[in-house]
Amino acid sequence: MYDYINFRMFKVPDWYLTMSMGLSEVLDEIGVNERMIMKRRRTNLLEETMMTIANRLSDIPSSDYFLGSQSEGTTTVGLQSDWDVLTCNNEVIVIQDLPEWAPDLNNILMIEDATTPPGYCLLQTLRQDVPLPETVEYENCLVRDTHGRILFKNTIIDAFFPEGQRHGPAGSKQGRQGFYDQDIVFAFPLKGWPKAARHWLHQQGRDIWPTEDMQRPNAAL
Repeated sequence: MYDYINFRMFKVPDWYLTMSMGLSEVLDEIGVNERMIMKRRRTNLLEETMMTIANRLSDIPSSDYFLGSQSEGTTTVGLQSDWDVLTCNNEVIVIQDLPEWAPDLNNILMIEDATTPPGYCLLQTLRQDVPLPETVEYENCLVRDTHGRILFKNTIIDAFFPEGQRHGPAGSKQGRQGFYDQDIVFAFPLKGWPKAARHWLHQQGRDIWPTEDMQRPNAAL
């Protein structure tokens, strides 16, 4: 009796196919099809490239990446989906050990200890001339902890995005006439894969995601 009920619970009704085909036709009529999705994705990649080039021409050391439904091509005009943008500061590099320190860059040391929850870390500022901790609080977005370390505050987004409002880890621009709402996340590039992710990488088989190129250390730097 149990096996029979279990089979009936997971049997796909016959009308699902008809409904799926009808929904596919409706989505195709409003532009949600493979051709338009790929076109929107290519358009977003071109816009990313144009914004990054414009930043370099203006001596702004950052690269922009579009995320979310707009860049995935999975939204339509009527939904008014917001734009999710990640802006990466290329003058800064996050390292996980002091031997990774690099000259002529703003080095930041990632700290994970018993006080940091999973998925979070502390960011400690380092000197630019030698691989040693910074000892001076030279910006309002920095704070000295009980161990004497100069760390970034978790409200650093306010320093990068004074004209908007904070929306979690992002700066948000909302309600502007004629513009989509935007959520902008400011990020620093990390040298290599996070230590917490390296064990997971070794568990992956061959010829599957992530590719070998993605697994290479410093592939994005």
